[in-house]
Amino acid sequence: MFNFGFLPLLAALASLRTLSAAPFHPLGLLPSHLNSRFHARDSSAMVCNGHKELCDRSYGNITFMGAHDSFAFSQHHYALARDQQVDIPSQLALGVRLLQAQSHMHNRVLHFCHTNCFDGGSVQDYLTIVNTFMRANPHKVLTLILTNPEGVSIPDVWAPAFVKSGISDIADVPPNLPVAQKDWPTLREFISSGKRVIVFLDHGAEINMDVPYILPEFDMIWETPFSVTDPSFPCSVDRIEYWTLQQNDHMYMINHSLNNNVLHSGVILTEPNHASNKQILAHARNCAHLAAGRAPNCVLLDFVNLGQGLQAVNMLNGL
Repeated sequence: MFNFGFLPLLAALASLRTLSAAPFHPLGLLPSHLNSRFHARDSSAMVCNGHKELCDRSYGNITFMGAHDSFAFSQHHYALARDQQVDIPSQLALGVRLLQAQSHMHNRVLHFCHTNCFDGGSVQDYLTIVNTFMRANPHKVLTLILTNPEGVSIPDVWAPAFVKSGISDIADVPPNLPVAQKDWPTLREFISSGKRVIVFLDHGAEINMDVPYILPEFDMIWETPFSVTDPSFPCSVDRIEYWTLQQNDHMYMINHSLNNNVLHSGVILTEPNHASNKQILAHARNCAHLAAGRAPNCVLLDFVNLGQGLQAVNMLNGL
């Protein structure tokens, strides 16, 4: 994961290259893990999220590819509310390591849906699919960022879906909250503990701690604006809580999905082809000054099977 401050001297670059085994960005950007929590690699052959280089890097110091509205997939062009083309297992197989989803109650059952309403099925069924992937891939670490716009009860509604799906058994419970960006365990530590799913909820978890593996998102993560219609992706801190952590102690996520306000009607549709390396890296660079020069912890994308999302994320991770 890169720090976006350019080093002024070639000699400094050469010196740092000698001291660190970490690869450098083609533009000469400094990987931020040189200045953050970084554990010496042991002799095991573990591969974490597909790369042995990530095993001993802090979770808070890695960029993950994320799928926005991950449940809202369809191959049909007339499904205007879709934000993905491929299903959850396919997204995960493509390298997605953060799944985002919006919830609503439907016939007294918690579902994932949006836009009145692209129904992605029940939260329990969705989590069961995710659990199947995670059990089959024991060296993967996955983040869930979920929304709770209706303020549904966490212990009475959310928790049973996690328990019945099996995800609760592998969901991480931090010893203390909030967790600063630099204080998260490494991927190896998550994998070795068996607790490999980190769950954030946008609303409710900050006031109800009865389910300790469902964490308050904005206490530890800030996001850039969503429903962006400007292709330059201007950057600002859109949602954050400052109860304990300062802005630079939060992780952050860039919402890299371009929307089209159809004929200025207020009808917002997703544009599928704005995820090139150049666009994503420019967006990340635009935001770095808001996070002490760090690259984002997540690049959240629509249509993850299109564009160069994973390639850009790998570059941000120095891979």
